[in-house]
Amino acid sequence: MRAMLLERVRSAGDDDRPLRAVEMAIPEPGAGEVLIRVHVCAVCHTELDEIDGRVAARLPVVPGHQVVGTIKAHGPDAEDGAPVGSRVGVGWIFSACGQCERCLEGRENLCADFRGTGCHVHGGYAEYMTAPSAFVHPIPEKLGDTAAAPMLCGGAIGLRSLRLCELVDGQVLGLTGFGGSNHQVLQLARILLPDSPVMVWARNPGQRRQAMESGAAWAGDTHDTAPHFADAIIDTTPVWEPVMAALNQLAPGGRMVINAISKEEADRSLLAGLDYSKQLWMERSIRSVANVTRSDIRDFLELAAGNAELRPHTQSYCLEEANQALADIRASRIRGAKVLQISQSLVK
Repeated sequence: MRAMLLERVRSAGDDDRPLRAVEMAIPEPGAGEVLIRVHVCAVCHTELDEIDGRVAARLPVVPGHQVVGTIKAHGPDAEDGAPVGSRVGVGWIFSACGQCERCLEGRENLCADFRGTGCHVHGGYAEYMTAPSAFVHPIPEKLGDTAAAPMLCGGAIGLRSLRLCELVDGQVLGLTGFGGSNHQVLQLARILLPDSPVMVWARNPGQRRQAMESGAAWAGDTHDTAPHFADAIIDTTPVWEPVMAALNQLAPGGRMVINAISKEEADRSLLAGLDYSKQLWMERSIRSVANVTRSDIRDFLELAAGNAELRPHTQSYCLEEANQALADIRASRIRGAKVLQISQSLVK
C-alpha cells in the first residue's frame, strides 16, 4: 500500500518535505481490531507538532488522525463492532485503558494510557490502517467523506472546547485563530448559542474575511480591540502571543480555553509579561483542552448530520501532496481544513 511516513523529527535547516512516500505491507488487524481502507484523511496542526518534536511520536510513524474509510476485515473478537463494508471514522483517540479512574468517570481523554492515532500508532496517511473496533465511529449517511474527516478532530475538539466555555446563550464568545477547528466552532456556536455574538482574532486577512462571511459579529487582527469583552475565548493557535493579547479582551469571570496540544517555545518569554491585575484578577480563568473522548466525536457527527449548515470548508490534496498540505498550514495558508484524498469512495 502507499503511505507517507515520518521517520525523524525535523531539524533546523530541513526542507518542508518531512514525510517520505513509501510502500508498506497492508497491516493485519489484531485482536479486537478492524482493517480500514482509507478514503480520506484530514490534515491537522498536530502533525506539525509531531514533525517538530513538540509532541513525542513513536517514530517511524504514519501520521493522520481524521480518517474516513470502509471496514474491509475484522480481527479476532472484533465481530461485535461495525460490519465489513461499513463506512467509519477514526479520530485522535485511538485507545484508552477503559479501567482507570479517569476512564470510568467518562474522561478517557485524560487516561494515562491514552494513545493518539498517527502518533503512538500508524494513522491515516496511507491506503489502509487498523484500529480498535470500539474506537471507530459510524459515519452518518448525510455526511460525505471529505466533510466528515475534519469533524473527527477539529470539530470534536471544538465541541469539547465550547462546552468547557460554559456559556449561556447571549453571552459573547471569542475565537483566536480561525483554522480547521475554530471555523467549525463558529458554525457550531450559531446552532447551539444563536443569540451569542462571536468575535474572531486572526492575523490572516483571508481568515478574517472568512469569519465575517461565516457569521462572525466582528473580526480583527491579534492585537485589535473588539467592540465587546468576551465571556469566553477559545484559542487554537500554536503560539502564546494571541493568548496574551486575548486575555486583555476577557470579561470579569471570563474563561480562556486553550485548545492546543502544544505551544511553540520561541515566544514563551511573553508569559513573563502577564499582568495579573488586568488579565487574571476578577475571577478570570485559564483552562486547557486535552484530547477528545469518543462521545465528543459521536456527538459532533450527530449534530452535523442534523444540521446541514454545520459543514467545514475544505481544500483537497492527493496523498503524495501531504507535505504541501502541511507546508500550507505552517505558512498560515489556511482556509478551513485540508483533506488528503486517498482512495475512491462512493460518498464524496
